Amino acid sequence: MTRSDLPALRGEIPIGLSTASVYPQNTEAAFQYASELGFDGVELMVWGDPVSQDVRHVQYLSDRYQMPVLSIHAPCLLISQRVWGRDPVAKLARSVRAAEDLGAATVVVHPPFRWQRRYVRAFGDVVGALEADSDVAVAVENMFPVRADRLFGKTASSVRRMEKRGGTPGIGYSAFGTSIDPTDDGYDNYTLDLSHTATAGADAVAMFERMGSGLNHLHLTDGTGASVDEHLVPGEGNQPCELICRRLAASDFAGAVVLEVSTGSARTKPERSRILERALAFARTHLERELHVS
Repeated sequence: MTRSDLPALRGEIPIGLSTASVYPQNTEAAFQYASELGFDGVELMVWGDPVSQDVRHVQYLSDRYQMPVLSIHAPCLLISQRVWGRDPVAKLARSVRAAEDLGAATVVVHPPFRWQRRYVRAFGDVVGALEADSDVAVAVENMFPVRADRLFGKTASSVRRMEKRGGTPGIGYSAFGTSIDPTDDGYDNYTLDLSHTATAGADAVAMFERMGSGLNHLHLTDGTGASVDEHLVPGEGNQPCELICRRLAASDFAGAVVLEVSTGSARTKPERSRILERALAFARTHLERELHVS
């Protein structure tokens, strides 16, 4: 059998490390871990670390450690509301430009917060326009509701404010102005996060199927259904991480898988490395694509 007789092969799925996974260490540390442990690249979380906000410095780190930037996580967390300014539309546009400059294929973004009223109304159009003007996919991520007492506190006045905004005291009040399941609103590209499905109590497989060919990016992580976003090593919670990985490997998925796991409990670099090694080993094992020759 000659090479021309073989079926076209799908490339291996690149596996990246989120720079958030090494917190409280910094962005450069993430590039170093990724290089030492054999990741295929990194996802840059743009947040309070000044280096994460400096595209030229990030390019320097990418060159130094020979680690491509696979994706950019836009500064849309509560803790990054002032990073790159306060205008969420401008911040998302800047994230896309950063992705273009760094050669990243994807920008991960959360749905807009409820209080960002203009952004809520314009969000779908903004995402569509940015994708139309670039080769970067803006992949909207599934989220989870935020409990009222966590978002507003437990005082009577804060509960009244929450009620006026449409929430129900003490249960899954959502801080987001659009659905926490992005397939409800419909976008061309999605990020599936398996810690967020756990916290939301969502059916991860059903969401995976609804995302379909629009699934551009996977945050491979895990959770137990706790009320906090756990970001466990895959296989250490109750989410169908192995099944999702195997289904991706058997599909024509052309995006990247990024390990976004919590290592905050690690007291030393070797301990953090061991956590990340476990996560990477899980991903390599279950994302491997088989060669079928007829």
